[in-house]
Amino acid sequence: MSESIHAEVVVLGAGPGGYAAAFRASDLGKSVVLIDKGKTLGGVCLNRGCIPSKALLHLARVKSESAEVKSFGLSFSEPEWDLEAVKKWKDERVVGRLTKGIAALAKVRKVQVIEGSGVFVSKDTIEVTKEDSVTQVTFDDAIIAVGSHPTKIPGFPEDPRIMDSTSALELDGIPEKLLIIGGGYIGLEMGTIYSAMGSEVTVVEFMPNLLPGADPDVVKPLEKRLQKDFASIRTATKVQGIEALPDHLAVSIEGANGVETLSVDKVLVAVGRRPNTHGSGFETIGLDINERGFIKVNQRRQTNIPHIYAIGDITGDPMLAHKATHEGKVAAEVIAGEPAAFDSSVIPAVIFTDPEIAWAGLTETQAKEQGIEYDKGVFPWSASGRALALGRTEGFSKALFEKQTGRLIGMSIVGTNAGDLIAEAVLAIEMGADAEDIALIIHPHPSLSESVGNAAEIVAGSITDLFAPKK
Repeated sequence: MSESIHAEVVVLGAGPGGYAAAFRASDLGKSVVLIDKGKTLGGVCLNRGCIPSKALLHLARVKSESAEVKSFGLSFSEPEWDLEAVKKWKDERVVGRLTKGIAALAKVRKVQVIEGSGVFVSKDTIEVTKEDSVTQVTFDDAIIAVGSHPTKIPGFPEDPRIMDSTSALELDGIPEKLLIIGGGYIGLEMGTIYSAMGSEVTVVEFMPNLLPGADPDVVKPLEKRLQKDFASIRTATKVQGIEALPDHLAVSIEGANGVETLSVDKVLVAVGRRPNTHGSGFETIGLDINERGFIKVNQRRQTNIPHIYAIGDITGDPMLAHKATHEGKVAAEVIAGEPAAFDSSVIPAVIFTDPEIAWAGLTETQAKEQGIEYDKGVFPWSASGRALALGRTEGFSKALFEKQTGRLIGMSIVGTNAGDLIAEAVLAIEMGADAEDIALIIHPHPSLSESVGNAAEIVAGSITDLFAPKK
């Protein structure tokens, strides 16, 4: 069975960037078709990534807090995990509610959703296949939002005990011993979840430090806490191979102690993601793709074929849902004739571990590498009344101001709810705020947000919550 339809805009991929692009295009008066091979909208992020992982991280945090408050005079019995109930809550009340909401938004906007695998057969036609049915979708403009997939390490055996981030979130049993390959944000977030559920977690990272993109001083408070929660953290260590045995996985690693073999129940491979370059007919229409598999685009998100756009993970780092969403809106606005373009200079990054880590603009490492002179204000949360009341004083807020202009060029925060606090820094950088601008904002007291203003006050010379000798 086959049919043919036409849309002014067709969007291939219904993740955060794809459905945002489709909805924005519809709001701007375009007829829109949204194609995705999943049974529900939302892509990897909503169904098998960002959202379910954050739900589980919330439970992990509640468990750890129930133990920590004992020293404050409040005791609980040891929490017990009901894995089936957790999965039902995650899948139905969190993910399910959001996917139903997105489907409702598509319906009210009259965005036509087609389920199936979409492949470009020409520069103005996508063929969508689902089982025995084929739909030919012609279009005036197209937006590619097909995302990425977890990176596999060649040579590892095919074994269900070797997981990626998707299978790990299915919670198909909690291993007694779990090895995580990769000390980036996915590995550390998943390690936090499984550790809270009772696994002995070992992290192996090839680079000398965890979270290579963040400043080392920002990572230090998190690493100190994880060293208590995890069985072991091995940096500057390489995984040589995995042998799948009947009752365990034998993992050979090479690090500071030479070569050794670890016996574990499961392995999680979390060494990054790769673009979904193949299988969608990009080579058929001659899209310009770089050596890493990313589609090349300009600031308007146009490919080398002007009426075909690309957004999100398929266009390169950083592979973040909020970047994809913003790009999707830009692409839709450009198609509708709006004066839109994408500026990637201030994309916040958040690691939802405990404590959280977040940064926006330049890190201190980047500023040094680029030879940018800056003034720095670091406010320790040990001087924050709110942090003391929460019993979480290990964090700090660090602000960098360019010497030449005085403007904020970067902020890094480590501590409880850092991912929420970083939004002020994003706005301040976008608005060109300097230290005095931020210092003069009246922040609520007692709050963690005060630490952002305090960091600026250190540079502005108006700090009263610390003694900072005049330079």
